[in-house]
Amino acid sequence: MRDGILEGSDPMTNPSLLILAGDGIGPEVMAEVKKIIGWYGDKRGINFDVSEDLVGGSAYDAHGTPLHDNTMAKAQEVDAVLLGAVGGPKYDDLDFSVKPERGLLRLRKEMDLYANLRPAQCFDALADFSSLKKDVVAGLDIMIVRELTSGIYFGEPRGIFEEGNERVGINTQRYTESEIERVARSAFELAKRRGNKVCSMEKANVMESGILWREVVQRVHDTEYPDVELSHMYADAGAMQLCRWPKQFDVIVTDNLFGDLLSDAAAMLTGSLGMLPSASLGAPMANGRPKALYEPVHGSAPDIAGQGKANPIACILSFAMALRYSFDMGDEADRLEKAVEQVLADGKRTADLLGEDGVQPVTTSEMGDAIVEALNASL
Repeated sequence: MRDGILEGSDPMTNPSLLILAGDGIGPEVMAEVKKIIGWYGDKRGINFDVSEDLVGGSAYDAHGTPLHDNTMAKAQEVDAVLLGAVGGPKYDDLDFSVKPERGLLRLRKEMDLYANLRPAQCFDALADFSSLKKDVVAGLDIMIVRELTSGIYFGEPRGIFEEGNERVGINTQRYTESEIERVARSAFELAKRRGNKVCSMEKANVMESGILWREVVQRVHDTEYPDVELSHMYADAGAMQLCRWPKQFDVIVTDNLFGDLLSDAAAMLTGSLGMLPSASLGAPMANGRPKALYEPVHGSAPDIAGQGKANPIACILSFAMALRYSFDMGDEADRLEKAVEQVLADGKRTADLLGEDGVQPVTTSEMGDAIVEALNASL
C-alpha cells in the first residue's frame, strides 16, 4: 500500500461507490454521508466516483421489485456499496418474495458477503446513555463477526406448508465446513489487529450445526491461528455475558441468526442504534479489494422519516469503515471517527441521544455539518 492506494490498483482511477439510500430515514442520513464524501474530495484530494440507485421499497415502487437486475449488476462492479435502510409499514402486506428486505438479502447473497462486521463502541461522551452502568460500558470496543450468507435465513427447505389440518412453518439451519472456515478466518485476522482474542458462540449443546461450528472454528484456530486466544460459549450465555460484563470480549464470531440477535443487543450497550455502523465483506476482487457493502445497523424508522430527527452517525461511521476496509485508508477513517467523537464530546446530540436537562437536539443536517466542521479542525 502506498498513500492510501492498494498495490496493483490504478492510482489514476477513483474508487467507485454505489449509494443505495433506500427507504424511511435512509435518504436523510445518506445526505450527510455525501457531505463527508464531498469534504474528502475538496479538502483531502480523495475523490470517489459516486453513482446512486434504488433498493427496498423505493425500488419496488419504481420497478415492482426490491432490487432491479441492473442495480444488482452495478453493485457487482463497484468497489463498495453504501446502503441506508429498507422497509416501512406501507410494504407490510406485500408478498414475502418482494418485501423490501429481500433486496438487501439479495445483495448480500449474490455478492457473497459472508462476513458481517458489527462494531460496538461506546464513546466516552455517551457512556451515560447506555442502559447499563457507566463503568460497565465506558471504553467498550468489541467487534461481532456474523456469518451472513448461509444458516437459517437461507437454508432449504423453508416455507409455510399444509400438514394435516394445519399449517407448519419451516426454516432450516445449514452450514458447510467451508462456510464456517472462511468466517472464522475473518474473525481471527481481525483479532490479530485488535486484542488477539476471539470468542465463538453457537448452541452446540442442542444443535448439530452448532457442534460442527465449534469443531471447525477450533480446527482453524489450531492449524492457522494458534497464537490467538480462542474461547467457546453458548449463544444464550453469550447474550447474558454481554449484558453482565461486555468488556470481557474483543472479537465475537457467530452464525447468521445468533449474530443478528447478539449484535442488536450489543448495539444498545452503546446508547443508541443510531450510533452503530456495519461492514459486510466478501472475497477479494481483481483489484485486491474485497467485495463490500456498508450500512448502519438501524432500520428505516418510518415514524420519524422526513422530520430531521434521524441520527446520521451510524451511516457516517459506515463510510469510515469503507475507508478502512475497502480503500486501505486507515488514517482517514481514524480522522473521521475522531471528528465524530469530538462532536459528541462538544455536546451535540440528535433526538435519540437526549437525556440531559436543557440540551436541545440538533437536526440530522446540523449533525452532519458539525462533523464536517470537526473535520476542518483536524487539518
